[in-house]
Amino acid sequence: MEWFTSSDYWLSRLVFQRGLAAVYLIAFLVAARQGRALLGERGLTPVPRFLARVPFRRSPSLFHLHYSDRFFVCCAWLGAALSAALLVGAADRVPTAAAMAAWLVLWLLYLSIVNVGQVWYGFGWESLLLESGFLAVFLGNERTGPPVLILWLLRWLLFRVEFGAGLIKIRGDRCWRDLTCLYYHHETQPMPGPLSWFFHHLPKPLHRAEVAANHVAQLIVPVLLFTPQPVASVAAGIVVVTQLWLVASGNFSWLNWLTILLALPAVDGLRAAEVLGLPRPPDLPAAPVWYEVVVSAATALVLVLSYWPARNLLSGRQLMNYSFNPLHLVNTYGAFGSVNRSRQEVVIQGTDDPVLTPDTVWKDYEFRGKPGDVRRMPRQYAPYHLRLDWMMWFAGISPAYAGSWFTPLIGKLLVNDRATVKLLRATPFPKAPPTHLRARLYLYRFTTPQERRATGAWWHRTLLSEYLPPVRLEETDQPGRRV
Repeated sequence: MEWFTSSDYWLSRLVFQRGLAAVYLIAFLVAARQGRALLGERGLTPVPRFLARVPFRRSPSLFHLHYSDRFFVCCAWLGAALSAALLVGAADRVPTAAAMAAWLVLWLLYLSIVNVGQVWYGFGWESLLLESGFLAVFLGNERTGPPVLILWLLRWLLFRVEFGAGLIKIRGDRCWRDLTCLYYHHETQPMPGPLSWFFHHLPKPLHRAEVAANHVAQLIVPVLLFTPQPVASVAAGIVVVTQLWLVASGNFSWLNWLTILLALPAVDGLRAAEVLGLPRPPDLPAAPVWYEVVVSAATALVLVLSYWPARNLLSGRQLMNYSFNPLHLVNTYGAFGSVNRSRQEVVIQGTDDPVLTPDTVWKDYEFRGKPGDVRRMPRQYAPYHLRLDWMMWFAGISPAYAGSWFTPLIGKLLVNDRATVKLLRATPFPKAPPTHLRARLYLYRFTTPQERRATGAWWHRTLLSEYLPPVRLEETDQPGRRV
């Protein structure tokens, strides 16, 4: 069928698939490097304990068949190796069926990790990566033209990401409607980046203009993705520009980069190649019948599953970042339906004094990405994802967010657990464990330009309350609550 594929989108498919493989590579590297400490048999929320209470039908995963820390790490590194192979174009050197199988294995491996990841994998970009990866299975390779049906499903996915985020803002916090949310957002977002301080200090009229532009980009532009070219390409370009603005102003793992990639299949690849001075796309062979059948079946499945997220978009009680099935297919997305007006940070402190006194010296534990040392400039980590740092942000909002993992974290730090300490930037007790730990809740705010010049500090912090009183290991006989 001539309508089934379109060689005009050959370049769009190539860049999208290579970029998606790069995101998968980062995601598997994160799992390989952080999985043992967070999810391992002796981790903060052990996978075996989760598997004992959650059946396969609720969390399909290879780890229901077998779990060990070594097997988990092997799966993560296998996913990283396969991602790297796809990134350098291995899928275009094999038959279409083999390329599809490679993408399917990648999806299954990451689904297995997400479905046992518990709180550490509860972020919307996990489902977004899985849904994107599932659609990538059916995009084919250089041995056939890009299937038009899947290209349209990728636009539908991008529409849900952007339009859902726009709706949740308008329906949520009042500051989105009165255009004042960016008075606070750059300072209170989960993990500010190196430019966030400067974004925060932009003039307030510009902040209001940013919010208004965001509403246009998320509530009007996504509709234009379904219009003929070149309007759809222009709409995709606007999405790319707005996402790059978000990349510059914060650390949101691979969310923004993946959204940029999703915009590419809406770009007229033929015209883009002409603009870039690239050769015309090659003459690709017609799709085999079996491939047309498989792609049509996948399209039908996505259309059926689209009922629930479409209904959610129309609902006055819109859900944000929610999966309607355990395979994380055709999800609903959104971000920052409410914006915090102040930033509360949990700071973990330790001491090696054998007995606590009023003169006890407490030293701060420093995390890689979350604010701690007020003189340390925020770092850029995205698209890499620092999972513990993100969860510490939630812990500052409410102790309930940390109910399952904060006490185990304290226990690990009291013994200088090697895997856990590796998640941190630095421990103040590298040679011997601390005798006691405590946690305090601080109010953090960006310094003013005047304060920045006078002190060199990026942050100013004020003690709010005690978050966790001094604790010690159970086997010690020193004063303090036992862990």
